[in-house]
Amino acid sequence: MLTLLDPDDPRQPFPPPAKALSEPNGLLAVGGDLSPTRLLKAYRQGIFPWYNPGEPILWWSPDPRLVLFPERLKVSRSLRKLLRKGEFEVSFDRDFEAVIDGCAAPRPYESGTWITPEMRAAYVSLHRQGHAHSVECWYEGGLVGGLYGVAIGQVFYGESMFYRKSNASKVAFVILVEHLRRWNYRLIDCQVHTRHLQRFGAEEIPRDRFTALLQRYCAAPCAPEAWRL
Repeated sequence: MLTLLDPDDPRQPFPPPAKALSEPNGLLAVGGDLSPTRLLKAYRQGIFPWYNPGEPILWWSPDPRLVLFPERLKVSRSLRKLLRKGEFEVSFDRDFEAVIDGCAAPRPYESGTWITPEMRAAYVSLHRQGHAHSVECWYEGGLVGGLYGVAIGQVFYGESMFYRKSNASKVAFVILVEHLRRWNYRLIDCQVHTRHLQRFGAEEIPRDRFTALLQRYCAAPCAPEAWRL
């Protein structure tokens, strides 16, 4: 039985992630709102919102969970060569709204986007409060790729990425992970399996191990200089 969340009570507890459905994998609750209070509560427990336009808000905690431990990042030889060439400029939090708009733009193989206006507004609000961050990749002065996500303690929760020039999002991701490692981040949440992220060293772990890691790392401080570039 799915839990129905009250949209007027953002402090309402979520059910334990272990109660999520196995089919569809990870569906845990329905409804509620996208306030910063509820979103941060969800992320700390390994729960995230994902739904299509016209649907109620759906909350997920899949099992297994795809994660990347920053120290296990894998970078191909060709990508390392591209990074050394320095063709791209990478920045942090320079234009969060442009990045989320880039991520929201439909892909050629998709007919729509899950980043609804309500989702966009929610993450822009998180960004203005210092919880959500963007990485921008620039080429000849233009934004050609990037990604955004949520940071809590020593955990970064990746949400979405995009590119307009080949390899731009890969460059942004590698630069981000290298900085997260220096800033004492211990875990990057990649949500569900993709071969693309697996090539970078992401691995699947059981949900109970993931939530145990969150309990440890969300309460731990990152380096004081984090995100101050």
